[in-house]
Amino acid sequence: MDLATMTGMLLEGFGTTVQIFVLTLVGSIPLAVPVAFARMSRIAPLRAVARIYISIMRGTPLMLQMFAIYFAPYYVFGIELTPDSKWYACIVAFIINYAAYFAEIYRSGIQSIPRGQYEAAEVLGYTRAQTFARIVLPQVVKRILPAMGNEVITLVKDTSLAFAIGVAEMFSTAKALVASQVSMVPFAISAVFYWVFNFLVELLIGAAEKRLDYYHD
Repeated sequence: MDLATMTGMLLEGFGTTVQIFVLTLVGSIPLAVPVAFARMSRIAPLRAVARIYISIMRGTPLMLQMFAIYFAPYYVFGIELTPDSKWYACIVAFIINYAAYFAEIYRSGIQSIPRGQYEAAEVLGYTRAQTFARIVLPQVVKRILPAMGNEVITLVKDTSLAFAIGVAEMFSTAKALVASQVSMVPFAISAVFYWVFNFLVELLIGAAEKRLDYYHD
């Protein structure tokens, strides 16, 4: 197999990798918001549920979570698995896993804002919603960007775990090519793809941080 054909096959797998990446961010970033607020809630049962959820998601392997979500419908409810079951299990597992990590990042950012800023906003006549949107949120976004960036970069690499339940992303394609061609070239090419993807993510995060440079702590 020539290099062009090999690269083309890896690009197809890379398309799946990008889909997992994008869908995970689209689902986990907003889901993490209510989880973070539940984690900070004054209602003890709600706070406990959020805490247990975060603990389980962060304390067990993502691969194990994918297997659990994939097989649970069949073994627990007797629902027959379909060819699409692997894909749905993969996306759901990634979303609920990363939502837990993002929720803790949000919580740390929100709680890092001095209480005096809330009190000053109240004196100025701001409502709680206005205080959060105009004063707290811009500072939180700036403070959590580095941590969010680290998680997003980790996500790019974690997409390779989808091979465990048979989702044909780039890493599984590379493994199959290495086995059939008896060559390490597919791994080298996929490594370049991962690195370029992460490099672009770093550039985007860096640009976002520069846009927020005007807002100093």
